[in-house]
Amino acid sequence: MNQSLNRCVVASLRRRCDSTIQRFGGLPVLLSVALFFHAAARAQMPQPGAMGTSSSVSGQFVVIGSNPATTSAHSRIAITDPEWVRLEPALLAVSAERVKKAIWRALGIDPASRWRGRIYLALHPAASSDEDVTIISTRVAGVWNYRVELPDVLFRTRLARAFTGAVLLELANRGNSSDHSAEIPAWLTEGLSQQLLAASGAEMILSPPDKAVNGLPVNRSITVERGMDAFADARPVLQKHPALDFEQLSWPDDAQLRGDDGGVYRASAQLFVSKLLELNHGPEHLRAMLQMLPRCYNWQTAFRAAFAADFPQPVDLEKWWVLQTVSFAAGDDGPIWTFAASRSRLDEILSVPAEFRFASNSLPVHVVVSLQSVVHNFDSARQTAILQAKVRALGLVQWRMDPQCAVLAAAYREVLADYLGRGNDVAPAPRAARAAAQNPPSLLFNRSAADIVGKLDALDARRRTLANAIRPVTPAPKPR
Repeated sequence: MNQSLNRCVVASLRRRCDSTIQRFGGLPVLLSVALFFHAAARAQMPQPGAMGTSSSVSGQFVVIGSNPATTSAHSRIAITDPEWVRLEPALLAVSAERVKKAIWRALGIDPASRWRGRIYLALHPAASSDEDVTIISTRVAGVWNYRVELPDVLFRTRLARAFTGAVLLELANRGNSSDHSAEIPAWLTEGLSQQLLAASGAEMILSPPDKAVNGLPVNRSITVERGMDAFADARPVLQKHPALDFEQLSWPDDAQLRGDDGGVYRASAQLFVSKLLELNHGPEHLRAMLQMLPRCYNWQTAFRAAFAADFPQPVDLEKWWVLQTVSFAAGDDGPIWTFAASRSRLDEILSVPAEFRFASNSLPVHVVVSLQSVVHNFDSARQTAILQAKVRALGLVQWRMDPQCAVLAAAYREVLADYLGRGNDVAPAPRAARAAAQNPPSLLFNRSAADIVGKLDALDARRRTLANAIRPVTPAPKPR
C-alpha cells in the first residue's frame, strides 16, 4: 500500500515538474521538488560515507560511484584527447572544490562562509561521446540539495559548466523557501565557466594519472601557462564575428549552447560576464541577483533590480554593452604575453600531433612531429592542410606575443606561406611587423622542400638560442 502511494506521489510530481525543465548552459536540468517522504529523498541522495560514495574536503560534494570509476567504451577518448576528461571519484571531488573556490573568489564570497546545500555527483558509464549532463534540484526539510548526473567521460568545457551551474544554484537557493528552484541565466553559467577555464582550467579540472591501454603506456600532461591572455580563445572568435547583443545572450538556441556557432555565444558570454565583474561593485551586484532569483518570475527581473544603479533603463545596458564590444574589437594588439607564455605558445603551434602504428592491427600511438617531418613524410593534401592551419595560427598569435618571439613567429609564417605559394599575400601583424623591421630575418624564399626544411632548421636553432639566452642562470654556490 505504501509503495503504491509512493509511486503515485512520484508520478504526480513528475507530471508537475514537466513544465519546469529548462536549458541550463546547454545542459537539460530537471528542477524537481521533493514533497514526498524523507526516506524516498534519502534513497535519491545517499549520505556521505555510504557504500560507493566519497566526499570532498568540505563535505559539500559527494561523489556517487564505484572506486575506481566505471570505465565505458568511450574512456579511450579521454586518454587520447586532452580536451576530454575521464572522471574518477577522488579527482572529481577535488576538481569540484577547486571550481567552487574559484567561483566564490570571482564573486567576492568570504571563503570562510558555510555552504547550505549538498551537491551529489553521480557517475555512470557514458552511453555516447555527446551525452548530456542532468542537474536535479531537490528541497528536503527546507534545504535544497542537488544531484548532478555525469557520464564518466566528459568534455572539459561541459564538466566546468556543470560544476559552475551547480555551485550557482546552491548560492541562489540558500534563502529560497519556495517550492521552485532558482533559474540561472545561460550567459552567466557559460561566461563564468569559460572565464575560469581560461584563467586556470588545467589546475581546476584534474585528469586521471597515467595508465596503460592494451599494454601500451599512455602519458598525459597538461601545461599550466602563466601570463596568457584570458581571452586568448575568445579574441580570435570576436575578431571574426561581432559579439552577440544582450537579447541574443538572453535566449540562446541549442546550437549556440553546443558551440556549433563557432564559439560566438561562449566568447560573447565570457566577455559579458568579465565586464560585469569589472564594474564598481560588480561582484556584489551579481551576488544580489543570485539571491533575488528565487523570488522573481524570471532572471531578467532580478538582473535589472540588482544592476539598477549601473543601468537605470534597459537602453543604458544596451549602450554600455555596445561600448564594451566596440572597445574590445578595437583593441589593436591586445595584452602582450610574457616571454615564457609566448615561447610556450610558439612551441605548441610549431608541433604537429600525429598517430603512429607499429603494425596495421595495433593501437595507434600518439606522437608529436615537427614541421620538417610534415614536409618530408606527409602527402600533399595533408601537408597543405596542416601548413595552412599553422600559417593562420601564427598570424593570430603575433598580435599578442613578446616582441622577440613575434619576430620568430613572423619568420616562420613567411617561410610556410612562401612554400604554399602565398608569400605575397602574407601581411604580418602590426607588433610583429614593427619588431621584424628592427630584426629582419635574413631568409631568401623559394618553394622547394629541401630549402624550406633548411630554413625551418635555421629558425629552430634561433628559437633554441633565444630560449637559452633568456633562461635564468643559477648562481654558483658560495665557498664556505
